[in-house]
Amino acid sequence: MSVHPSPDAAPAGRKPITLHRLREMHVAGEPISMLTCYDAAFARVLDHAGVDCLLIGDSLGMVLQGLGSTLPVTLTDMAYHVRCVAQGNRSAWVIGDLPFGSYQQSHAQAMESATALMQAGAHMVKLEGGGWTADTVRFLTQRGIPVCAHLGLTPQSVHALGGYRIQGRDEASATTLRLHAQQLADAGAAMLVLELMPSAVTAAITASLPIPTIGIGAGVDCAGQVLVLHDMLGLGHGKQPRFVRDFMQGAASIEAAIATYVADVKTRRFPDPTLHGY
Repeated sequence: MSVHPSPDAAPAGRKPITLHRLREMHVAGEPISMLTCYDAAFARVLDHAGVDCLLIGDSLGMVLQGLGSTLPVTLTDMAYHVRCVAQGNRSAWVIGDLPFGSYQQSHAQAMESATALMQAGAHMVKLEGGGWTADTVRFLTQRGIPVCAHLGLTPQSVHALGGYRIQGRDEASATTLRLHAQQLADAGAAMLVLELMPSAVTAAITASLPIPTIGIGAGVDCAGQVLVLHDMLGLGHGKQPRFVRDFMQGAASIEAAIATYVADVKTRRFPDPTLHGY
C-alpha cells in the first residue's frame, strides 16, 4: 500500500486554497474539510485527496511524541512540523497551532510565536480559548496574520476544564461560548474551531457568525469538520472519541480513505449527528 503520490503531484484542476476561497465556500454552503497533518509525506497525500485545510496541531505531542497531553509541546516542535508539512503541500490551506505558553504572556510574545510559524510555512495560526484571547486575535490580525480561534474543549486548558468533557451543556456556559465566539469574530478571527460541544450550541454559533466554524465532536451544523489524521486512519491508541470514524475500514488505500472522508464531509454524511463525546 503506497502512501506517496508523485512529489510534485496536485489534484487535477485544483487551485490553491486561499482565505478568499474558504470564505467563498462558506458563503456558498460548501462544507470545509480539514485534517491534522504533521509531515511532508502525508501533506502530499492529503493535498492530493482534496483536503481543504491541513492543521499542524499541537496534538502531535500525543500522536507523534507519545505524551499524555499537548502541554509539553514547544514552539520549536511546532515550527519544525509546520515546515515539514509546507514542503509536501501544494494547494491546501496550512494552519499551525500556537502551543501552550507561546502566546499567553503578552502580545509581543504572541507576535513572535506567530511569526515563527508563518515563516515556517503556515498560512494561518490557531490559538485556544475565549475572553482575553480576543485582544490577542485583534493584535495579530491587525498585523496581517490570519487567525483561527478555538472554543469548547480546549486541550491546552484540559486540567482547568476537569478533563475531556463536553462543554456548553448548561445555559450559562452555552451563553458564554456564544459570547466568546462573537467577540473572536469581531476581533478578526477568520475561522473558529468548535470542539466537543452540543450540536444545538454549535448550530446557534454557526448561524450567528460571518466566519466558518469547523467542528470536531460538535455535530453536523458547523461549516466544516476536522479530525486527527491518525484517528480517522484507525491508528489511534486507547479509547477513541465516539465521534471518530475509522475511514480505513473497507478502503483500498490511505488516499482512498482520506478521499472518502473529504466526500463525506462535503455531503454531510460525516459526522454522525447522534455521536458526541469521549
